[in-house]
Amino acid sequence: MTETEQPSVLAEIDDAGVAWVTLNRPHLNNAYDGDMVQRLLDGVGALAANDAVRVIVIRGAGKHFQAGADLAWLNRVRTGTPEENLAVSERTTDAVRALDACPKPTVALVHGACFGGGTGIIAACDVVIAADNAVFSIAEVRWGLHAGPIIPQLAAAMGARHVRRYAITAERFDAKVACELGLVHITCADDQLESEGARIIDAILQNGPTAVAATKRILFESQDLYINDATAHQLAADHSAQRQTAEAEEGLLSFAEKRAAKWYKKKRQ
Repeated sequence: MTETEQPSVLAEIDDAGVAWVTLNRPHLNNAYDGDMVQRLLDGVGALAANDAVRVIVIRGAGKHFQAGADLAWLNRVRTGTPEENLAVSERTTDAVRALDACPKPTVALVHGACFGGGTGIIAACDVVIAADNAVFSIAEVRWGLHAGPIIPQLAAAMGARHVRRYAITAERFDAKVACELGLVHITCADDQLESEGARIIDAILQNGPTAVAATKRILFESQDLYINDATAHQLAADHSAQRQTAEAEEGLLSFAEKRAAKWYKKKRQ
C-alpha cells in the first residue's frame, strides 16, 4: 500500500485506554478532504461510545499537524450542486461539533502547521499542547471562504475579540501567541511534545472517568457551549453558500495558479 493509499485517519487504543488518532495525509500536510472528515466524524463517535477508551489523543503524521482544507478538493466540491455542497459542510460542522462535545477527555499534540480546520480541531479539544515550531492561522478568508463551522469553538477557546482579528486578517501566529490567546494550553520544545503529552495523559488517567465526563457535561450545559442542530445547520448553510460564490472561485483559482487574488490591490507605501 502506498502513502496515498493509507487511510486518512488512523486510530488505535493502547492498554491504558488511550485512543491515538492520527491525521494521516502527510503527503498533503494532512489537509482534510471528505474522506478525512467522515472518518473523524465516525471515529470520534465510535471512541466516545467505547467504554475501554479513557482519553482521545489527536496528532498529525509527518511534518505538520493539519494544514486546513485540501483546496484542490474544495475546488472540485464547489462545482457540485448546492445540495451536495451543503452535505459536505454539514459533515464538516458535525465532525468538529462531535469532537467538541465528546464526553471523553481529548488532547491535541500540535507541531508544524495548524491552519484553517486544524485550528477548529484543536479548539474543540480539552487540552492542547503545541511544539514551539507550530504555526497557526484561521486562513479561510484568504481564499474567499470563511470558517463558519469552527467559529463557535474558536470563540469559546480564544474569545470573540481575538477571533475577530485572526479570522478576518488570516494572519499567522506562533505557539507563544496561540498560548497567550487561549487556543493552546502548553508549549514545549518539539522533542518534548510526546513526553509533555504523556504527562497530561497520565494526569487524566488518574481521575475518575465518570467524574471527568460529568465535569465536561456540566461545563457545557452551564456555559451554553453545546451547538444545537438548528445552529449547526445554519453554520453549514452559510459555509456551503460561500464556497459556491464567484469570490471563492477566484480565491481557489489564485491558490492553484500561485498568484494573488484579483481583489488584492496592494496599498502604496
